[in-house]
Amino acid sequence: MKKYSILNYIRYKEDLKESLKNLPDHGTDYHKYTRDQLIIKFSPLVETMGRKFSTSDQASGILTIMDLLQEGGAGLTRAVDKLDWETLNKSEDKEKTLKSFFSKRIKGAIRRKIDALRGNIRIPEHKLNEIRNTKDKKMVSMFFNSIFLSIDAQFNDDNMFNEIPDKSEPYNIHLMNAYLKSLMLKHLDTNEYEVLRLSYGLDCDKHSAKEIAKYLDIEGSGAYVRVSQLKKQAVDKLIENVDHSQVLDYL
Repeated sequence: MKKYSILNYIRYKEDLKESLKNLPDHGTDYHKYTRDQLIIKFSPLVETMGRKFSTSDQASGILTIMDLLQEGGAGLTRAVDKLDWETLNKSEDKEKTLKSFFSKRIKGAIRRKIDALRGNIRIPEHKLNEIRNTKDKKMVSMFFNSIFLSIDAQFNDDNMFNEIPDKSEPYNIHLMNAYLKSLMLKHLDTNEYEVLRLSYGLDCDKHSAKEIAKYLDIEGSGAYVRVSQLKKQAVDKLIENVDHSQVLDYL
């Protein structure tokens, strides 16, 4: 959580706690709640969904936890207004049905706000939804391999594909580097972190394997090989530990 939002966040928690305390208890007879009471009752779900999005200068960029809660709250309000009571009454587990319905719309509202403010990387929404439904490591693997291991790829100057101009939109390098460093600090040890940081040039110039070996005090004839092993080891660890949704939220 960004420091300047802590006081507001505490006030929000206290207000919500008081509102929930004063809320009448109708159990699962949700039709007995007024519109505003229903919004208050499911407001804790907004925080649950909002905390799934990072606020550390990554995908959410300038947004604080309070911004995410505000957007999520707006999504919840719109969802309450769109409730199909006839369908809900047919459900065997009304609470589960409501939470599922509200959760999707809360997350969607937060994502749309992040998409509007995160920078100059854009992917069509229907493609994002298509990728989000792929619950495996293929996307995570492609993401990290394309960034780090492609650095070592050697290209033939005679390759006709090198002559094709790249017309794609440029990445927001500041956000990309901040995002990568935060994931690396969380999941890698010191040597693994430094190897990727120096190889990619996250906050410095790119370093050669020889320079990295010297920086990490790796000596001997196999120093370069060890640097390469550390790099591959670090990428594999990121692929194993990073959830596909974390990559999605940045892209």
